[in-house]
Amino acid sequence: MTMTATDNITIARRYLEALESGAEGGALAEFFTKDVVQEEFPNRLSPIGVHRDLAAILDAAKKGKKVMRAQKFDVLSSISDGDIVAMEVFWSGYLAVPVDSLPADSEMRAHFSVWLEFRDGKICRQHNYDCFDPWWV
Repeated sequence: MTMTATDNITIARRYLEALESGAEGGALAEFFTKDVVQEEFPNRLSPIGVHRDLAAILDAAKKGKKVMRAQKFDVLSSISDGDIVAMEVFWSGYLAVPVDSLPADSEMRAHFSVWLEFRDGKICRQHNYDCFDPWWV
């Protein structure tokens, strides 16, 4: 299957929409190759970063639905070069449970960059650079 840069950007946006709507299991797995690798670089919630395979990505999505009652991904910009898509995203979400010093129902916000590598129309590598807005309570 030959994918164009435009196709990959469309799939990347659909992927964020699926996350926003709470997709998990097979509905989320359809975006990834079986050997996908996700790297989340160190940030306030993951101080040493995280390395995930497909099973861990799906598990994190399931756990995330218990922590976040709603989330939104606003793509500020995107660019594609061959099989690579890079997006600058503003994320916001409302907590279902307390996290760190934030009580349930608090809003969290982050500016992040996500780099996706595609193979045959599916994500085979994902790098996240998350920068959370400060919070104090």
